[in-house]
This record gives sequence, C-alpha cells and structure tokens, in this order.
Amino acid sequence: MQLVGASKKNRTNPDSLAERVYQQLKDDIFAFRLLPGSRFSEGEIAQRMEASRTPVRLALYRLEREGYLDVHFRSGWQVRPFDFEHFEDLYELRIVLETEAAKRLCARSANHPLDALQALSAIWLVAAEDRLQDGSEVSRLDERFHCQLVEAAGNAAMARVHAQLSEKIRIIRRLDFTQSQRIALTYEEHGAILRAILSHRSDEACRLLKAHIEVSKAEVRKVTLHMLQEAHERAMRA
Repeated sequence: MQLVGASKKNRTNPDSLAERVYQQLKDDIFAFRLLPGSRFSEGEIAQRMEASRTPVRLALYRLEREGYLDVHFRSGWQVRPFDFEHFEDLYELRIVLETEAAKRLCARSANHPLDALQALSAIWLVAAEDRLQDGSEVSRLDERFHCQLVEAAGNAAMARVHAQLSEKIRIIRRLDFTQSQRIALTYEEHGAILRAILSHRSDEACRLLKAHIEVSKAEVRKVTLHMLQEAHERAMRA
C-alpha cells in the first residue's frame, strides 16, 4: 500500500487532514493499489499518512458509509471485496432511470427547449478534431452527461438516486476510458442519443441509451478483471 505523505501546513487542521486521507485512500482503492479484501489498521494508515488517529478514523468511517470499506472491530479495516453482481445491479438501475428520463425529455414540447441539452450538445456534437482525448476528463464529462440527462427530466428524487449510484460505480466506470477507441465511441453514442432526444424520438433514444450503458458495463468488467489480475500478480512479486 503506497500512500502520499502529509504536507506540513495541513497537519494542524483535522478537517483538511481527514479530507486528504479520504481522497488518498479512495484513489488507492480506485487504482487497485489497495486490493479488494486487503486489511489494515487505523495505526498503519496514521503512520503512512503522517496523521493522528482522529482524522484517519473520520476518513475511514466516511469510506465505510460509502460502501468502499468494511470495519471489523477485532481485526481492523478491510477493502470491501469486489462484487460484480452488485455493480451489474447498479448498471441495471441506471438503465431504468436514464431511459425514463429520456422518455420524459422526448415528451417535452418542441416549444420548450432545454438549456441543459443545448449545453451537452456543445460538448458532444462536435467535429472529430475537436474531441477531447484525455481519458480522465472524458470520464468526468461522461458521468456529467448522464447525470444532466436525468436532472433535466425534472424529478429531483430520480436525480438524487442517480447521482448516488453514479458515485458508487465510479470506481469501475472510469476504466471505460483507458482505451482511445472507447473515447471515440462515447462521443458517437452520446451524439446519437442527444439527436434522438432533441428530435423527440423516444423509442430510439431509449434503445440507444440502453445499448450504450450495456456496452460500457461489459467493457469495464473486462478491464477490471484484467487490472485485478495484474494487481494480484504485482502483490505476489512484492
């Protein structure tokens, strides 16, 4: 487990320390530097992060509430074992929420243009030479694309649930953008979805959204399995 040391100017601020420990541990989990199933103690994290137990404990319990860690009161903390079935359930919920949002958006009158869709069009309906190539930035924009579609549908409860599940699948969803061809396909698929919604073609928009999410789910499963295998092999060699 490789963790970054603390900066001296933040060591006296418990809130900033807790946030820093939280962000670093989350990055380590997302990058599989902390492997699913691995165990550690508060003391180990405090020593590595050059922080006291209080901010470390705050960060760990925050990650536990978000579903990334399990706490065992006799044996410390554990990175939650990877559960593909759980993630696939979340992807299925995405399909339900996003296709319902697409139906509602398509049902809007053509006389009531949606500013959110116009903003998305400015990002995704662009010439090939104007497309971004940075995977991490496209991943961030991809998540916002899907969240903004649900937000634009106008149901705050739907948008809140969708935002929460987007956070939960971010650990593997970002892996969809480690290959250049997936970036190009995302632009094409988002563009097709937007055109269908803007033209009020509800059935087509729902079909495109469902296919887009299912392909992404299959890709991230494949990449995740590969990365987990590589991470386990590195751990065995260490």
